[in-house]
Amino acid sequence: MLDFLNRHLMHPLAARRARSRHLDYLRVLERTQYDPPEVVRARQLVALKVQLRHAYDTVPYYRAAWRAAGAHPDDVRSLADLEAFPVLTKADIRRHERDLIAAGYDPAKLRLKRTSGSTGVPLNIRIDEPAARWKLACTVRSDEWSGWRLGQRVAKVWGNPEYRQFGLRGRLRNHLLDRAVYLDTLDLTPGRIAAFVAAIRRHRPGLVFGHAHSLYLLACAMKKAGVDDVRPNGIISTAMILHDWQRVVIEQVFGCPVTNRYGCEEVSLIASECEAHHGLHLNADSVYAEVPADGKLLVTDLSNRAMPLIRYRIGDVVVSAGGRLCRCGRGLPLIERVEGREADYVVTPAGRLISGISLTENFALHIPGTAQVQVVQETVHHLRIRMVADAGFDAAARRKVAELVRETFGPGVRWDLELVDAIPQEASGKYRFCISHVARDHLRALSA
Repeated sequence: MLDFLNRHLMHPLAARRARSRHLDYLRVLERTQYDPPEVVRARQLVALKVQLRHAYDTVPYYRAAWRAAGAHPDDVRSLADLEAFPVLTKADIRRHERDLIAAGYDPAKLRLKRTSGSTGVPLNIRIDEPAARWKLACTVRSDEWSGWRLGQRVAKVWGNPEYRQFGLRGRLRNHLLDRAVYLDTLDLTPGRIAAFVAAIRRHRPGLVFGHAHSLYLLACAMKKAGVDDVRPNGIISTAMILHDWQRVVIEQVFGCPVTNRYGCEEVSLIASECEAHHGLHLNADSVYAEVPADGKLLVTDLSNRAMPLIRYRIGDVVVSAGGRLCRCGRGLPLIERVEGREADYVVTPAGRLISGISLTENFALHIPGTAQVQVVQETVHHLRIRMVADAGFDAAARRKVAELVRETFGPGVRWDLELVDAIPQEASGKYRFCISHVARDHLRALSA
């Protein structure tokens, strides 16, 4: 009954109060997801043309870059014509951040997304409110493919819960509307995991959500403790590669299929499995994706007018589905899998586990002058921090590194800072932004 009231009363009231149309958008998206592929492509082409014209007319960076490349929005008559436009990189965004904001938008009034991304590069992305609401609707639609329904409780295995940034208002919203309980991946200990398991046994969440390996660790702890009575409607794995051996354990423990989801802070949801679990549907209503021969994904944001990202190279490698359609009947295109996103855990001298994704993002976003960062744990008491620095890196930034290491790992951990020109990807295309040479044995003991 509470789930029903939350979905049909609390969420509509909150949307009305916030003047948000995301629930209206959700109804449209639910209806159009079964449109034939040719209709989806035609809709994307229309949206792409509008975005390109807007970017050319209002964004100084694109106008200059496209003129130099001899590309113009009027030349686009098919989706393939986008290939004539230059690629946007993370370095471009960092160097030209202000010139990528469209005329008529006040940066101070836009949503700010700060991320280290899947390559450890800190970026500031600004999003207009209508785009944020549209992206929210797209995400809710795909999340419901897992079996969860808007309004049901959520259990999140995640670092830095966002609601805490908004003080009492955020806590009230989380308690009354989002109804989420968190296991913070910046501080994973057996005691905290046990407390979280006890909480989700009480709360009975409709959805369990988190990093792939964090969900695996949670499932291993529950299996070891003999807990087999948590049965959510859906499980969503994101932010890391979901390996088949992890999926098997998670599904055994929770008695529920795992839905693999892929996205990034810069453009939000990119792709998600549906209930068929045979590839990931691209979020064609919000992004246009290109998969070149090398697999290095390019995305064009079709909804964010404030800071359009066009032919943006994310830094991840994906495998194309070769035009294959899903048996679910949706016309949304597929990718086979994501290959280029991976991170280790690290273990502190006190035995706490820290998610590599959460750790690297914490470092990249809080150390001034960081262009890229990689954390390597040589021993429990020794870290090597590789950093590509820019002009903003100074003595104060070094002191911030020392402060973060001390706060995260304790005063007994020593660290070396290596300033390098670049941190290359591995031959597979993966970028390991956090590497631990000692956590494996600790993780094996937890999952035994």
